[in-house]
Amino acid sequence: MPAPRSADGGVLAPALLILAIVAVAAVDATTGPELHISAFLGIAPLVAALRCSYHRTLLVALVYVVCLTYVDLLTVPDWAPASRVVGVFGAFLVGVFALVLCRTRLEREALHARTSLVADTVQRAMLRELPLRAGPLEAYGFYVSAQEGARVGGDIYEAVDTPHGLRLMIGDVQGKGMPAIGAGLEVLASFREAAQYQESLEGVADRMEQALTRYNARSVEEGTAERFVTALLLEVRAPGRARVLSCGHIPYYLIRDGRVEERSDGEGGLPLGLGQLSREPRHGVPVQPRPGDWAVLCTDGVTEARGGDGRFYPLAERLAAWTGREPADLAHALRSDLEHFTGGRLRDDATLLVVRRVPGPEPDPNSHPGAHSHPGTAPGADRSAAPGSDQDPDRPAAT
Repeated sequence: MPAPRSADGGVLAPALLILAIVAVAAVDATTGPELHISAFLGIAPLVAALRCSYHRTLLVALVYVVCLTYVDLLTVPDWAPASRVVGVFGAFLVGVFALVLCRTRLEREALHARTSLVADTVQRAMLRELPLRAGPLEAYGFYVSAQEGARVGGDIYEAVDTPHGLRLMIGDVQGKGMPAIGAGLEVLASFREAAQYQESLEGVADRMEQALTRYNARSVEEGTAERFVTALLLEVRAPGRARVLSCGHIPYYLIRDGRVEERSDGEGGLPLGLGQLSREPRHGVPVQPRPGDWAVLCTDGVTEARGGDGRFYPLAERLAAWTGREPADLAHALRSDLEHFTGGRLRDDATLLVVRRVPGPEPDPNSHPGAHSHPGTAPGADRSAAPGSDQDPDRPAAT
């Protein structure tokens, strides 16, 4: 088997280690047998094994063995032959151990890289990269997993252009990190399918409920925990015509004319997975967005994030201070501020979407858009309608 190759290409570390070995050996050779400091040089090939490529570790180990052999054989005249053999053999063992350690490290790094590539590909297939674009609908934002190194976890989101309008969903699975992925993927896949064929948001939510119910039934059979999912669904069929349906999700925020208002349109519906606890069906609420409206959707990982003093993250306050920013800049500023506020210690997955509708031609009601839109067009320069509310700009109210 060929020696594993390292991804690092630096020569400074092995050069410094070789220089140190030669220098110490030279000191030993010139100071006599009273000072035998080269015995401590065994750390050099071990450092190389942890930092350098296999071939550079081999070079450091060879220099170490040669120098130690020279010192043990020629600069310590009072040593018995057996002691010299032990010294040379010990140096040889250290060199071999360094090479084995280096090979093991490189093999594990290669395995980790392959595993990470597979995991990253799977996670990218589950959650599309932000910003999302579905027709004229744009959603900028961020997703941060509470589990270090994971790209996805307990939060889900999606936006699709369908024959029934532009539809967007954000959801929060009970639990966090990797254990919540299964339920999240089930709900997400159900939304992507149902959004294309269900005439109403209520029908989409029912399909998502059914999918999660089946998943929970399988989980019980396998001895794992059942989960519920809170979700907020938005639909824009034409400028000024939108609907909101909440499945136990936290309120969203409406930004209109520089003002920020917390909205709870459609609040009261049970989370997905708990629909059997009530006979009351979920109902969407019609809203009337205006040109220039933005909607800010998030999960409770944002609003319930705590700072060092125990305070919750003041999202509404931050939004009110930064309404003059463009969506991408606003999302970036909020992510940086959230990380600073919590000191980088999030206890739950955190997702935030800044949604707007870019001005454009009226959609053809006879057209049949694809199942998913993909990034590829630059965002519009002007703000336009996002799901919002109706008559009074000072206090919008759902109709």
